[in-house]
Amino acid sequence: MKTQRLLELLPFAVMAAVAFVDIWTGPGVGHLPLLSLGPAFASVSCTVRRTALIGLLALVLCVGLAAFNNMEWTSRNDLNILSIAGVTVASMLASAGRIRRERQLASVQLVAEAAQRVLLRPVPRRAGDLDVALSYTSAAAEARIGGDLYEVVTTPDGVRVIVGDVQGKGLEAVETAALVVGVFRQAAYDQADLQGVATRLEQVLARHLTDGERFVSAIIAEVTGDGGISFLNCGHPPPLMLYRDGTSAFAEPPEESLPLGLTDLQLEVPKPFHLPFGPGDRVLLYTDGVIEARDRRGVFYPLPERAPMLREHEPQVALDALRADLLRHVGNPLADDAAMLLLHWPDSDRHTGEHPVLGQTKSG
Repeated sequence: MKTQRLLELLPFAVMAAVAFVDIWTGPGVGHLPLLSLGPAFASVSCTVRRTALIGLLALVLCVGLAAFNNMEWTSRNDLNILSIAGVTVASMLASAGRIRRERQLASVQLVAEAAQRVLLRPVPRRAGDLDVALSYTSAAAEARIGGDLYEVVTTPDGVRVIVGDVQGKGLEAVETAALVVGVFRQAAYDQADLQGVATRLEQVLARHLTDGERFVSAIIAEVTGDGGISFLNCGHPPPLMLYRDGTSAFAEPPEESLPLGLTDLQLEVPKPFHLPFGPGDRVLLYTDGVIEARDRRGVFYPLPERAPMLREHEPQVALDALRADLLRHVGNPLADDAAMLLLHWPDSDRHTGEHPVLGQTKSG
């Protein structure tokens, strides 16, 4: 808002400076053509009407200064007037074009954001025995339409979750993300295990992604209430486990796997793996926009070091605090969308016991 106000005042400041210098130095130097800078600068931020009024003011100043310098009926002043009038007309056309493009861009962004809001509908705050917290941060305006996705489905057998990221940007990425979420909502109910869910997703994407240049990294999780959580990792950053005893660890898959949609390079879907998870524990699922966020020095966001923040307060407050810390680390709009989903199993009298150390561990 402040920058916009300065841009609107700039034409008047320029014309005032030209008038002052012309009066100060006299008619010999010939500063009057510089009055055309007023309407030229106005085209950057002003409406067509305001640009025309600024051009008219420049013409009035030109005539007045010419009379002050005793050169109002000279051919030189006639050229000054013509040049200012010509620049004013060109500036009005430029202003009209700028406003038209801004309206078109705003319309496209509204449609795309509406599509994402339909796709990324609010998740339930409670799913089975779990508390659910969500954070979604859009990237900078020129890259804000991305393909991050998430969904939480409560089935008769437990809670199934997906967090994923479609390669690429734009409406095509949003379309693919919508397809993945829609298929997951159905497969989460129909399929007996996570491999069946992943197979269904792979089959649909194989028909949808015909160009072979787009893929979807995803982490699929299932909590059945038996004191554990199962993950199926399809080329996605590993979830961060936050155990009740104060340890934290990345849930690294036993084997590396490719993202969904690369059926030509992968003969079978990856196998799920099981980890302890019970009352008092939390797990963070996220997209690569979190761990790949850099500060001005190029340092990546240190998610393991920030793990203690996720233990404080209730899940949504803790996740909001982590998001605020992420934005402070970057200091600018994110270069990529960042989705985070935190699952918390509330404390109870029973607990699953000790947890093995997996990957990087940090005391909380």
